[in-house]
Amino acid sequence: MDKQISALLQTWQKRGIQGIYLPDKQSAAAKILELIPEQSSVGISGSMTLNELEIVKSLQGRGNRVFNQYKLGLSRAESLELRKQGALADYYLASANAIAETGELVFISAYGNRIAGISSAGDVLIVCGVNKITPDLSAAFKRSREYAAVLNCKRLNWNSACLEAGVCRQTVCLVPEYRRMCCQVLVIEAEAVADRLKVVLVGEKLGY
Repeated sequence: MDKQISALLQTWQKRGIQGIYLPDKQSAAAKILELIPEQSSVGISGSMTLNELEIVKSLQGRGNRVFNQYKLGLSRAESLELRKQGALADYYLASANAIAETGELVFISAYGNRIAGISSAGDVLIVCGVNKITPDLSAAFKRSREYAAVLNCKRLNWNSACLEAGVCRQTVCLVPEYRRMCCQVLVIEAEAVADRLKVVLVGEKLGY
């Protein structure tokens, strides 16, 4: 573990956040399964990181009740209901758009279910690759808006204003001309409830 990672874990500890470093996605997936009891319900957010870990499949395969709003064949109403239920699950799984070396975690959401889950679930696991680490909060916002959001809009085929030049244009990215990804923003600076929030930091490039 290098000095940057060690310092970040110490910073999180001072902020009431438990940081756990794993060298690769295989060990990270195993750790997540260890942290979540088999009888627990699990809510999830849309995340390329979670997809790469194939953690939803693993959780469902061993019997966890996963509120998976992305299951094929769901109606819009069914998907929205699963998002609401997932936000109140025993555990909530998500990834941040960016991490500041100063300790803050930045999340951008279009619909708010990810923000609700992170804020409301009994236990929260945030899984991130080291590629999401930035020097400070300002850089974390820039990465979230001008890198992660752009790639997610391309992946989902959303005509957000940032697609034109890869630059955030939040003052003009409004309906009906555009479909905006950055509707709600959450910044976690610290956690008041002991052991509720854990960050699984993976020593690989994962997600956007």
